Amino acid sequence: MSDFMNRLKRLAADHKQLLNRPNPRVAGGNGQYDRHEHPVLTSGHAPLHWRYDLNPETNPFLMERLGVNAAFNAGAIELDGKYCLMARVEGVDRKSFFAVAESNSPTEGFRFRDYPVLLPETEDPDVNVYDMRLVKHEDGYIYGLFCTERKDPDAPPSDTSSATAQGGIARTRDLKTWERLPDLQTPSPQQRNVVLHPEFVDGKYAFYTRPQDGFIDTGAGGGIGWGLSDSMNPAVIDKEIIVDEKKYHTVKEVKNGQGPAPIRTAHGWLHIAHGVRNTAAGLRYVLYAFMTDLKEPQRVVYAPGGHLIAPEGIERVGDVSNVVFCNGVIAKDNGDVFIYYASSDTRMHVASSTVEKLVNYCMHTPADALRSRACVEQRYELITRNLELMKKQEYSFLSD
Repeated sequence: MSDFMNRLKRLAADHKQLLNRPNPRVAGGNGQYDRHEHPVLTSGHAPLHWRYDLNPETNPFLMERLGVNAAFNAGAIELDGKYCLMARVEGVDRKSFFAVAESNSPTEGFRFRDYPVLLPETEDPDVNVYDMRLVKHEDGYIYGLFCTERKDPDAPPSDTSSATAQGGIARTRDLKTWERLPDLQTPSPQQRNVVLHPEFVDGKYAFYTRPQDGFIDTGAGGGIGWGLSDSMNPAVIDKEIIVDEKKYHTVKEVKNGQGPAPIRTAHGWLHIAHGVRNTAAGLRYVLYAFMTDLKEPQRVVYAPGGHLIAPEGIERVGDVSNVVFCNGVIAKDNGDVFIYYASSDTRMHVASSTVEKLVNYCMHTPADALRSRACVEQRYELITRNLELMKKQEYSFLSD
């Protein structure tokens, strides 16, 4: 057998082993969710026929021709009995594109479809697209909202890094055939992390936005925004208000953004968002949760302090280190919740929880007290209550 075929067989065997790898829950945890042992998607999950020219005449050394650098920041949806992740796949050329990976299990066995998504373009073609949120809207469509990036037309010719970001919109019914709609129009100069609310609000389409003055800096954009549009084609927001503001010396000190679309629960809309603060080692991204009113989704009713998920272990290492980011969640009818989150702009993970647990976490975890003394007072109250309980016989095992 030729060296070419021997190498191809080894690559195929390794790829198959990765795709079939079990992904058990990690023991322990904080009671809010369970991590799983392995990532659910990595660059290695990309099919061999995406990366290699498999013809020995044109590629005698079986080299990668179109390498894949990362698979991360995936939207998520359950469709036709499959768990589907709309991954942001980044080639070694730094261009991102979308691709659907699907599995019969919510935590393992994800396989990319044969082809990535050939997303239609607008009259002003995107240079880069990424971070799609998938939303089943009550109008019958599945909408994909994503960031569309283009070079800043006002930048001088010598500036090859300045860019503009806007909210791109596409829709489908099957994740196969896509219709591109005009980009979202808002009063803000730039937009990121745009998410469609899954239901009409006052007969209008409702959006969570992240108003920005610049491509990176939010500037006057003070947090997660909210706006209404009469239509999706085109989607136009005349007025944005801030739903969840960034705050000094919190996990969302520098900026924050809505993750996936919120989950409807009996006690309100359950939101997962990302918060960013600055450190001596650079920006740190974590996930946090909050809830808004069922009838007024723009009004926060519960806001537990601190993070829900922060990067741990290998999650802290990657192209952009010390980052977790979520734009995909699947909530099942039985109450199970699967949070799909990326780590360090490199790979995808899953955390398993339930609606009951996450709602309890939001409703009964104290809000950020915003000052050190007040935070200690919160902890004193918890300690005092617990010490009283520990005097009871059934708690005796907690004593030294």
